[in-house]
Amino acid sequence: MLSLRPYQHQAVEAVYRHLREHDDNPVVVIPTGGGKTPVMASICRDAVQTWNGRVLILAHVKELLQQSVDKLKLVCPDLKVGVYSAGLKRRDTEHAVIVAGVQSVYKRACDLDAFDLILVDECHLIPADGEGMYRQFLADAKVLNPHVRIVGFTATPFRLDAGPICRDDHFLNAVCFEAGVRQLIADGFLSPLISKAGIAKADTSQLHVRAGEFVASEVEAAMDDAALVEAACAEIAEITRDRKSVLIFASGVQHARHVCEVLREKHSIECGFVCGETPDGERDQLLQRFRGESKGLFRQPPLKYLCNVNVLTTGFDAPHVDCVVLLRPTLSPGLYYQMVGRGFRLHPGKSNCLVLDYGGNVLRHGPVDQLQVVEKRGNGDGPAPAKECPNCRALIAPAYSICPQCGHEFPPPERKKHESQATSAGVLSGQVSDTEFEVRDTVYSVHIKKNADESAPRTLRVDYRLGLDYRVSEWICFEHTGWARRKAEQWWRARSPDPCPDTAEQACDLANNGALAHPESVTVRSVAGEKFDRIHSCKLGPKPEPSPIWAEIDLDDVPF
Repeated sequence: MLSLRPYQHQAVEAVYRHLREHDDNPVVVIPTGGGKTPVMASICRDAVQTWNGRVLILAHVKELLQQSVDKLKLVCPDLKVGVYSAGLKRRDTEHAVIVAGVQSVYKRACDLDAFDLILVDECHLIPADGEGMYRQFLADAKVLNPHVRIVGFTATPFRLDAGPICRDDHFLNAVCFEAGVRQLIADGFLSPLISKAGIAKADTSQLHVRAGEFVASEVEAAMDDAALVEAACAEIAEITRDRKSVLIFASGVQHARHVCEVLREKHSIECGFVCGETPDGERDQLLQRFRGESKGLFRQPPLKYLCNVNVLTTGFDAPHVDCVVLLRPTLSPGLYYQMVGRGFRLHPGKSNCLVLDYGGNVLRHGPVDQLQVVEKRGNGDGPAPAKECPNCRALIAPAYSICPQCGHEFPPPERKKHESQATSAGVLSGQVSDTEFEVRDTVYSVHIKKNADESAPRTLRVDYRLGLDYRVSEWICFEHTGWARRKAEQWWRARSPDPCPDTAEQACDLANNGALAHPESVTVRSVAGEKFDRIHSCKLGPKPEPSPIWAEIDLDDVPF
């Protein structure tokens, strides 16, 4: 018999407490790989064996249905479970617990008769309005039993087109329990995630948005650029050399086939491909090889790389996946989470899962454990919830025309670019990412804090230009006291043989007249969830000769 983890016990108790204390329908949020199905199985067991009730589990893909049946057998092996699913070729209607595919039953509520409890897996798929299959079946189920209660289970309690799924006017009304990604990783129940920078990128500045998502045909055209595919595949082949199992999300069928072709012809890598049109037999065979489960007389070798289009985001369980490649941009935080979540599961010998993001998704949506979903307003074409200052990297309200942190003046609004390059941004909040950049130019200036009075200390601002449109700044506090002054002295000594100046203006004049060593490269540290990147270290060229004024002075006699 399967034992529940502590947070799974808490989820079960939270459901019972909510059903006792409220008249509405709750939602349980557990991350992908965190084990929603054992919680559902425990509720089924209690409902049937303790309260003599009848339970229906609804899902939308046969993999989820099979997982529910398997977990029910582990949690309560003596409980008879029926299945109603065309995909699983069963039409059971009399059991106390029935696992059903919504496509098979949405017009057949009367055939199944009344239920006391309906558990909906991946409940974020229930539409917020309209006459979808879920809503049609649930409405008919309420006619059969007006007191039926519904409990939703999901890892992502929101929809792209309508914001949070829990609302007073929805079938689902409140989150009764939520397990956090970071806590489950810290407790050893989920695999850590890391991300790595890449160099390949696409020009996606002209992508249009339709119904809250990038236009699919435009996304595929942008990502299927020949040079981009070859560069990305070369990088993937190099970076994943020591990885065990690599799952790739492509932007379309043509794009996916192109990726597989380049991996095969340029890098001698066999990469499987599945999409919605892949025949069931071929798909099952590829997934078995990818999982290392190929059987039979003509057993085929394991498949390390598998590329897919829109089919392996939910209901796909491959715990050994230790690299997820996002070769597609998306505006959907739920889709972003589901793709990344394929790497959450634990597996022997798996220390972490690497996320390679070529769609700018980590930067677009933030750390996967801190997704913020804004309720849809109007037609969904309103301003972004924040913008980033290109000078000081501050995240500020979009209404600002001048950055309140550094005084930078923003140009008139224009179409936001969605760069499609692998990013080193942390996929988990608190994740530290260090990236080394060559310094293209260095600018020194005196910085006065906005709205500060004349007596306030000034700082030396150092702007490092690291790319065409990428700058990172640091502020050196010569006019401060204590630790800030000592740090400024240390910074100066590393770059100049001259004594440390007393003012920011003196430091700026000396720096602009060649008194400092040239910075050749800098390491930029990004901490996911924090506002600013910062300079972590600097590789310097040789120090210049002492300034003429100091040439005749014994520097050992000068206090530093």
